[in-house]
Amino acid sequence: MTRILLVCMGNICRSPMAASVMHAEVHRRQLADRVSLDSAGTYGAHRGEKADRRAILLAQARGYSQIAKERSRKVTDEDFEHFDLILAMDRDNLANLRQACPPQHQHKLHLFLEYAGVPGTLEVPDPYYGNAEGFEAVLRLCEQGADGVLSRLFAR
Repeated sequence: MTRILLVCMGNICRSPMAASVMHAEVHRRQLADRVSLDSAGTYGAHRGEKADRRAILLAQARGYSQIAKERSRKVTDEDFEHFDLILAMDRDNLANLRQACPPQHQHKLHLFLEYAGVPGTLEVPDPYYGNAEGFEAVLRLCEQGADGVLSRLFAR
């Protein structure tokens, strides 16, 4: 079982969107017995909250129903031990993870889009203070990233 943690700052926009897209893609590829997914944030102020309403509406409209089950949580020390791959949405959150992560687990930390091999950009921008177009752009990047991560891990 490959355990993947997707991480943004508050765990209410990017990482729950990415986790929901990846969840759907895992099931589409019939990999549910080989992949476990979760999402978390480097900042814990939203602990227990649902994803941002705009993220939920957009993801559900595109068929990513898992987002309704997502609840915000902060990355824990145990996550560094438990997960095989920890994918940050941007460089700031990657830096925060690197600061908190024990040396023996540093190899698990990557940027989501870089690990996925998505050309043209390395970071998923935070749509929180923006408009619907920002959320749409993030969802497209999450779709590309999910495909890239799973293709890299489970090349046929």
